[in-house]
Amino acid sequence: MSALSGTVGLLIKVTFLALLDAAALWAGLALADQKRWGVVALEAAATIALNVVLANPRRLIPSKFLLPGVLFLLIFQIVPIVYTVSVAFTNEGTAHVSSKADAIQAILDSSLAEDPNADGYAITPARDASGHLVILAVDNVTLKPYVGTSAGLTALAPASVTIVDGAITASTTYRIVPAVSRAAIDKAFSALRVPTADGAIQPQGFDTAMVLLPTMRYDGHAGTFTRLADHHVFRDNGRGSFEAPNHEQLLQGWTAGVGFHNFARILTNRQIRQPLLGVFAWTMTFAVSTVVLQFVVGLFFAIVLDRRGLRFQKIYRSLIIVPYAIPGFLLLLVWAGLLNEGFGAVNAALGRDIPWLTDTNWARFSVIMVNSWLGIPYFFLVSMGALQAIPADLSEAAIVDGAGRWAIFRRVRLPLLLVATSPLLIASFAYNFNNFNTVYLLTAGGPPSPDSAAGGTDLLITYTYQIAIAAGKGNDYALASTVAILIFFVVAGISAVSFWRTNSLENLA
Repeated sequence: MSALSGTVGLLIKVTFLALLDAAALWAGLALADQKRWGVVALEAAATIALNVVLANPRRLIPSKFLLPGVLFLLIFQIVPIVYTVSVAFTNEGTAHVSSKADAIQAILDSSLAEDPNADGYAITPARDASGHLVILAVDNVTLKPYVGTSAGLTALAPASVTIVDGAITASTTYRIVPAVSRAAIDKAFSALRVPTADGAIQPQGFDTAMVLLPTMRYDGHAGTFTRLADHHVFRDNGRGSFEAPNHEQLLQGWTAGVGFHNFARILTNRQIRQPLLGVFAWTMTFAVSTVVLQFVVGLFFAIVLDRRGLRFQKIYRSLIIVPYAIPGFLLLLVWAGLLNEGFGAVNAALGRDIPWLTDTNWARFSVIMVNSWLGIPYFFLVSMGALQAIPADLSEAAIVDGAGRWAIFRRVRLPLLLVATSPLLIASFAYNFNNFNTVYLLTAGGPPSPDSAAGGTDLLITYTYQIAIAAGKGNDYALASTVAILIFFVVAGISAVSFWRTNSLENLA
């Protein structure tokens, strides 16, 4: 450690602070560009505090450890919690992830439809003197040349271009993009729209462009959209969408606060409430049965292998804790292969075609058994330590009083064992209540149910994931955040009642 003191240590500290300040400056500029001034202020305060504490050579030593810990707690715990809660009171999700101005522009862009009565253009991609993409177009009827940009369509002097077979092949003003280079501009060129007096011109590939006319008209003063086909008027409904009197909504919306609307959806929307209640019931069954099986089997092995003089005792103990020594996700993937209905080793050994992971009942049984197998070593170790910590005098006194083995276990050892393991049982329940890995890696929440949006083995946590990210009809981050809040209160409530009923809090010390 002496090699890191003095000048060397000072150089390391200065270098670290310089890199920290550079990263903070870069992040601050990026946030300022997005006008996230509140976050910029917090980042600046944290950076200044770190510099003051870490640059001080001798004083504030406790703060050098406390401040980084507090900052990491805020970044990785508090901020995600606050963000999740805030999202639950919005409508954030598919088509509701931008501002109202962006949504209006997106509606205007998507409302353009091909004009069947208009003649198209033969086009050629080109670049202007500044390197920006432009469209060199020739009207298919009049054969007049034009240049199209994001600003509009402008006529070109016929002498400034060369037209071959109805398309511009050369220009004295613009640089035509060679055919071999067009693949690199495909996305940008396809998105280029040339506004006209009543619509727009959009490329259809690299050779033709069509005239597009709007199907919606926006009134900026009234803040409404009018559909030209049936003159339905869409107004801001206060929940991030334009809505007609018949409750029809335009697809594109924006992020807006909706209060307790998402909580009300869970209570009143049958398509959300019914699957959620089914998933909740299965989650409770999974968590309780898993914890009970893990504890009972682990305790049984602990009692059996706690006998003095048992031959090969160390080997037996080592074999039991093998699943605990291997990464869980690897074992889950192995079990997914072993239980495969078509080529799994389990069916091959049994000579049967049991749908372990494709039938709802069998899949639930498989998930519980595999998860219990993974957790048995943990409770074996816990129970072994708790049993060995119970004074032998208590059992000997019970024997003197005439108690048998079962009475000693039930009235002496088990109560003392539960006092020590109750907090761990409650923690295991909370963990299995949100056990994403086991379900997702084994069944991915399936098999799918024809009558429900949730899969046969979906827990609340995997169902929330389906809503937020993997939903087939779009992502609903707001509803997923709402369900996450409900999960927190459910687990917290059950844990609090369990602690209170077992009086385990007084024994934690």
